[in-house]
Amino acid sequence: MDRFVVGTGRCGSTLLSRMLAESPQILSIFEFMNGLDMTRRFSPEPVPGAELAHLLSREHPFVTMVLRRGYPVPEIVYPFDRPGARYRRQDPLPYLLGCALPRLADDPDALFDETLAFAEGRPLQPLARHYRELFDWWTRRFGRELWIERSGSSIDYLGSLAELFPEARFVHLHRDGREAALSMREHHAFRLAIGLSCQVPDDRVRSLDDLDLDPGRAPDASDAISRMLAARPAASWFGRFWAAQIERGMLARRGLAEDRWLELRFEDLVARPEEALRRIAAFLDLDPARGGWIRRAAGLICGLPPARRGGLPAGERERLDEACRPGMRLVGRELEEEAP
Repeated sequence: MDRFVVGTGRCGSTLLSRMLAESPQILSIFEFMNGLDMTRRFSPEPVPGAELAHLLSREHPFVTMVLRRGYPVPEIVYPFDRPGARYRRQDPLPYLLGCALPRLADDPDALFDETLAFAEGRPLQPLARHYRELFDWWTRRFGRELWIERSGSSIDYLGSLAELFPEARFVHLHRDGREAALSMREHHAFRLAIGLSCQVPDDRVRSLDDLDLDPGRAPDASDAISRMLAARPAASWFGRFWAAQIERGMLARRGLAEDRWLELRFEDLVARPEEALRRIAAFLDLDPARGGWIRRAAGLICGLPPARRGGLPAGERERLDEACRPGMRLVGRELEEEAP
């Protein structure tokens, strides 16, 4: 069975991935899909192993642009400062090596080389089969039985995931959209992505064509990318982005059978983690008792992140509410019952 955690950005799915990794059965794969070229990652055409290896070795241009300008990206856990590490913070870093592999192995560079060698040896076949074979190989290599993949904002491409993996089960984790949106505003890679995709106004940028998107450009505080990273656009931009992700995901969800879909609120996961994890275990056919993993996973909870919405000026708070309202309704949330 193929297994995925899906959600918007900043919905708490990273925490859930860490919790599921406590199961001795599960290999929890972080941010795999997000690191692949979005124009190619769901291609229906068979590809040779060499092309798969090329896909896996690509950097994520937004992440490179953010890191080169000195801003952090929390998902990137590559040990830049470790003696002998192959990459430095200013280098174009393969996204797979930055996010997924350091969470699987102490020597991510070596695992990256092994992974590319494995990929290059694959025959011409559809990407879905490539991905499964790679995930299964990692699972065996690390002594686990099952894999589950989680990428931030994956609810946005749920339809493509479901088409590529027609038997997959999906755990959908969602958070109060206003708090998720405000968390995105504090995350520099999201700030850049939303600024570019939504064309947030900039006095010197009238369209995306006015931007220098070369990720190799030397950092310059006056360039448009640096200005966008330093800016704090209105919260409503991030609310609309969040709601649009939910709308696309819920549209795709209509095509899924009930036994392939589990809804879970982030707030419930934090408040009653053992109960939430038992629901997930039953849905994903995991053994809830093996090795005491649910108790250990529940110990990772540190409470809800501090709420940000209440600190907004009244007008901005109202505009954020309206931006999020369509998405909140789709996931069964009423604004009046959520964050103050």
